[in-house]
Order: sequence, then structure tokens, then C-alpha cells
Amino acid sequence: MTAPREVSEAKSIPSLLDSIEKPADLRQINAEDLQRVADELRAETINAVAVTGGHLGASLGVIELTVALHYVFDTPSDKLIWDVGHQAYPHKILTGRRDRIRTLRSGGGLSGFTKRAESEYDCFGAAHSSTSISAGLGMAVARDLSGGGENVVCVIGDGAISAGMAYEAMNNAGAMNRRLIVILNDNEMSIAPPVGAMSNYLTRLLSSPMYLSLRDVGKQFANCLPDFLKEKATKAEELARGFVTGGTLFEELGFYYVGVVDGHDLKQLIPVLQNVRDADVGPILVHVRTQKGKGYAPAEASQDKYHGVVKFDVSTGKQHKAASNAPAYTKVFGQSLVKEAEKDDRIIAITAAMPGGTGLDIFGKAFPDRTFDVGIAEQHAVTFAAGLATQGYKPFVAIYSTFLQRAYDQVVHDVAIQRLPVRFILDRAGLVGADGPTHAGSFDLAYLGCLPGFVIMAAADEADLVHMVATAAAIDDRPSALRYPRGDGVGVDMPAQGVPLTIGRGRVVREGSTVALLSLGTRLAECLKAAETLATHGISTTVADARFAKPLDTHLILDLARNHELLITIEEGAIGGFGAHVLNFLADQGALDKTGFKARSMILPDRFIDHDTPPAMYARAGLDATGIVAKVFDVLGSSFEAPELRPTEIAELAERVRQRRPANSEANGTRLNGVAL
Repeated sequence: MTAPREVSEAKSIPSLLDSIEKPADLRQINAEDLQRVADELRAETINAVAVTGGHLGASLGVIELTVALHYVFDTPSDKLIWDVGHQAYPHKILTGRRDRIRTLRSGGGLSGFTKRAESEYDCFGAAHSSTSISAGLGMAVARDLSGGGENVVCVIGDGAISAGMAYEAMNNAGAMNRRLIVILNDNEMSIAPPVGAMSNYLTRLLSSPMYLSLRDVGKQFANCLPDFLKEKATKAEELARGFVTGGTLFEELGFYYVGVVDGHDLKQLIPVLQNVRDADVGPILVHVRTQKGKGYAPAEASQDKYHGVVKFDVSTGKQHKAASNAPAYTKVFGQSLVKEAEKDDRIIAITAAMPGGTGLDIFGKAFPDRTFDVGIAEQHAVTFAAGLATQGYKPFVAIYSTFLQRAYDQVVHDVAIQRLPVRFILDRAGLVGADGPTHAGSFDLAYLGCLPGFVIMAAADEADLVHMVATAAAIDDRPSALRYPRGDGVGVDMPAQGVPLTIGRGRVVREGSTVALLSLGTRLAECLKAAETLATHGISTTVADARFAKPLDTHLILDLARNHELLITIEEGAIGGFGAHVLNFLADQGALDKTGFKARSMILPDRFIDHDTPPAMYARAGLDATGIVAKVFDVLGSSFEAPELRPTEIAELAERVRQRRPANSEANGTRLNGVAL
């Protein structure tokens, strides 16, 4: 008899994640196997983001929570709203988008945030913070008006819940007493830390139907008591509740508080979520503690827990950052502000939860006592700065262009009307690439340009940015704004020190006679490429850098109009911005009536442009060199034959422009045809 042959290879365990096409499939899996699903989901998320880049840390922190929510709730009938959307990658994988997850944030691929047009499971689009509770309350009211019975669940982070809008929503929800579930995903703040097994037991107890029912009965009973007893009963109940749960603040807003729950323990998460799902009471807040970057050692060890990453090596965590000889605009701003602050102790820096993203981390290291991070509270940041300005300080408010939209009333009412010298630093101006339309800085030129008294600057390159920071520091009699894009500069020589510019003066960087291209911002490099191409077709082109959207360089604009057949303004902004102001000025001056003269503006198209690389987005917008050349030929008509440009020709032109362009144009003044204006 022969002995049985030994099996040398272990049988492979089938993937549970492979069996999940949608959440209904997840709900067919045994609860005991859910941790396996979570482990596989974590690995898939890491591997996908390694290919695409994106917001890794937040997504890793909610792996178990995402599994539990889709397991307990009947999505998409039940509404699941993710605040901000940074943490939604695992959600996308579980909701029928796994086959496209490696297209995340790429042209034509999945959005990096929740997006209603992308999936029925994304019931509300989000990329700015603190909107989930307001949207969820709206859905809950709609459900009740329609006689529906679905659950509405809002997941909001501890940073996002610090914003005023979140508290406004909770206050309204508590007053309405609508059935609504809010999950507070706490991965940084210590609101009420868990205390081991007893805390876990109490959390499950406090979420049980019996406890919630008893509390509701207790409140109704207290309301029947005489006033002097009612007050004492309420205070006793509040004291006991605060001692046990630490949720007094949320209870005061009208929410039943349940917490703290371990967000990585499915055995605790599942029954708690089932209890609150089945509870027939008003709004409930479940306080869940998670760890950002959970389960991936490089992310756990990183200071920012890999909040936002580019492509990286999974085994080492090393990010593949593209080499560049040019410094990032954000870094240039931070370093330039430090130099100005060394000369002036009245300079103050303010950020709304984005010190690293705006370069103020550099300033904060040099001047910690003069740096203020107010959290996700842009409205407060603006009026806080206004208060500082009334007392003679020089506040620099560094906020992404798209986020300043949240504080527009404060910009108008608290700053512009009072003519206070608050300096707005608008990072991420123009199109931003992978973050897409929610983060594009498309509208600031329009929404600030209409405000009386504002000075608005746009840097064409990193050297100009240094001078503009110095200019902003010197403006002490009115509000000002300085905008610049995301990413690296163009590689010009950097000045050792910023020199304040003459307010409202542009510069000519290339002289011609037929066409004038008047650029505002970093489209200047594309204008120079376009001028090179036009020259090969016999079209002499002037290229000018406006520098200021407000006040306009009226002398420069009139001279360009008088000396050229065609004037085109180019900007990285929507309709109503720089070009609109230029054309309005020319119309008032009668310049548009001149025979043979034409004027046009090139702006972002009147649509939201989906995420892609910035060059691809600007090409779709028609704001690259090819688009500018095409515009010129379109306006000049059939007397010129429009060229067909190959990519190699564009690259060659770019190099020729880089070599010919002055490393550091004079800081002040305008020149045209060799004559100073």
C-alpha cells in the first residue's frame, strides 16, 4: 500500500471581494467573514491608489466602516452621504466601480469624489466639506413628505464637523426632530476617548432600542412634571448622560448621542449600526473612532497619514514625484512671505485647515506666534483677518480659490465695504487637474473683480510671484488678492528679494505689430509659444503680461489697441473676469469703433471641465498655444491659412521660448515698441 502523496501547495482561498459586484452581494456574506472582506478591500484600495494617486489615508481609515454601512443599510434605497468624498474610494469599489477604480482621477475615469452622475450610490456629490448633514436633512424631509421609509446616513469627519455649516444643520435637524443618522468619523480629535470593554458595552447599550425608548419616555415624563421638578429632572438626566457618554454638546443640539465606537471593530460596529437603523426616534449621532491610514504601515507612520499622494510603490510607500527644476508656486509663496515678515512684524498668516496646501506651514515654522489655522471655517477666517486689519496688522489669508467662494459675503461685507487691507492669497487658481471642477479656481477673477477698491494680481511665473507678495505686503489702504496656479513654476531665475510693483502696471515681453496677446497669469508661456508659431506664418505678434486684473493698465491697453489689428485677452478664469473689464474699458473709450480693429477675450468655457491633467484640461478649454493660434486665424479670416501643429513642434517652440525669454523681466513699468509708457 502506498502512502498518500503530500500536498505541497496550499489551496488558494477564493476572494470574497471578487464575489461582490454591488452592496446586495455584500449583504449575502456571513457576518463572520466581513473582516476578510475588509482586509481584501484595504489591499485593493492601496493597490489602486498606488497606480492613480489620490486621497489614500482617509479611505484606509474607513474600510471597516464602509463595509459595515453597506452591510447594515439597504443602499442605494437607503441614502448614504459621504462628506468631502476623500474617503469614498472603498465605497466606489463596493458599488460596482471596482473595474474602473484604476482610472481614478484620470481623464475620462472615475472622479476622486462622490459624483451623482457617476453612480446611483452617490446620492450627493461632495468635494468641499461640511455639506453632508444639510443635504441629508433635505433628503429626510423629502422622504417624510413623500411617505417613504428609507434611512438617511451622513458620514462626516471631525475636521468637517468643526465648520459652522455642520452646526447650523445639526441645530435645524434637532429642532425638526427628523429621523436622521449622522456618523461622526473621528480620526484626529479626542472628543471622548473610549475606555476599553466597559465603553464598548455602554456604547452597545446606549444604542439599543430599549435604552433609546426609555430615554424618549423619560423626556416625555419630565415634560409632564411641574416646572420646578422638570428642571431638576432634566439636569439630573443631562448630568448622568454627560458622565456616561460625553455627548452633551450633540444632545443639546437635539441629537441622541451614541459613542464612542471602535471604527475598526466590525463586531462592535455592526450591532450598533443595526440598533440605530431600527430605532424609531429623531436624529442620532454615532461617534466612531478611526485611524487615518489604518492597515498600511507607511501611511500610519506618515505625519499626514498619506492624506494625498501621487503614484507610489506599494512595498516601500515611496512616492514617485516627478522631477522638476522649478519650485512649486505654493513653496515660493511661503518662502516669500517669510522674507517679508522678517522685515515687518505686523504680517500675520491665516489658513483654513490647509497650512501645507497653501505653503503656510513654511511660515508657521518661522513665525508660529503669527500663524493661525482656524480650521474649516473660511467665513470666520476672513472676518478674523478683517478684525486684525482694523488694528494695524497685515493679515495674509491663504485659501484655495475654490474655498474662498464659501466666504464671499464676508469678503464683501466685512472687508471690501470697509476698505480693509486684508490680503487674499488664492492658491489653485485656474484648472487644477485631477481634483476636477469642484476644486478649480475658475471664478475668483469674476467674483472679486466686481468689488470696488480691490487690487487683483495674477503671477505669470514664480519670479513674478515673489514681487507680488512684496506688493501685497506694501498695499495698506485697501483689500488685495493674489492668484497663482497649482504645481511647479516655469523655471525662471528667482529674485533674491521681492520688489513691490507699481499698482496697475503691466509689461510687454515681446513686441510685434499685427496681433497683441494680453495675458493675465500663467497663460503667458502659452502666449509666447503661440507668438512663435504665428511668426512662422508671417504674423507679427506682441505679447504683454497684464499682471493686474484690477486696476487695469489703461495706458497699455489703449496702446495695444491703437497699434494692432487684433487684441486678444487670455486668462485662466470664467466669463466676467479680466477680459470683460478690458472690453468694457475699450468700449467706453470708443476703441472698438475703430475701423479695422478687432478685440476678443479667451476665457474658460461656460461649462465645468472634468478632471484630467492640467495641460489636457487647458487644451479642451482652448487656452493652450494651439488654441490661441487657432483663435487668431479664426478672427483674422481667410487671408491667413491656419497651421496644423504637431506635438513635436509645440515642444520645440516651448524650448525656443524658454531660451529666448528674459530670465527676470524688469519689475515695474510697461514698454511698447521700445518706448517706456
